[in-house]
Amino acid sequence: MMVLRRILRKRWVLGVVFALSLIYFLTSTLKQEERTIRDRTLLEVRDSDHRIPWKVRFNLGNSSRQITQCRNSIQGKTLLTDELGYVCDRKDLLVNGCCNINSPSATQYICKSCLANGCCSIYEYCVSCCLQPDKQLLLERFLNRAAEGFQNLFTAVEDHFELCLAKCRTSSQSVQHENTYRNPQAKYCYGESPPELLPI
Repeated sequence: MMVLRRILRKRWVLGVVFALSLIYFLTSTLKQEERTIRDRTLLEVRDSDHRIPWKVRFNLGNSSRQITQCRNSIQGKTLLTDELGYVCDRKDLLVNGCCNINSPSATQYICKSCLANGCCSIYEYCVSCCLQPDKQLLLERFLNRAAEGFQNLFTAVEDHFELCLAKCRTSSQSVQHENTYRNPQAKYCYGESPPELLPI
């Protein structure tokens, strides 16, 4: 025991222990940095001609196809949007899931409550406005620019209606600091620009 203490008191032993510790620290730090740089490079390097194989099928607008069943936005207490872009009162929803287009409340492709940047205060209006045929180029641009993190979310959607439901519901552009809305009055967005940041 005494011999061990004497050895540890010698400066050259402490120097060797310190040098080995420093070498271990530097090599592990450099390896971590290399991994981080490699991962970042893999995310940034993309073939400029590569287009993500999105499944989205866009509707044909005012086509003559007959729809016997409609999907709709389901969760609204008073309003619903069907896959044809009609917004109607819940009471005016037909048994097939479509809005009754003969009811006074039914309006197609309504952008009421939506701002020029594509952010709306009412979810159902966001979906309806997003379903307008002229929004197809904007949505295709979004899909091709979507970050890696969104691919799992948006590649699962099958068509224009599902894309609009998802886009209006899950816009990370609407929030700041991950817990507050940039604009609580226009938090449902289908557009490319985030809502204007309102002062608190």
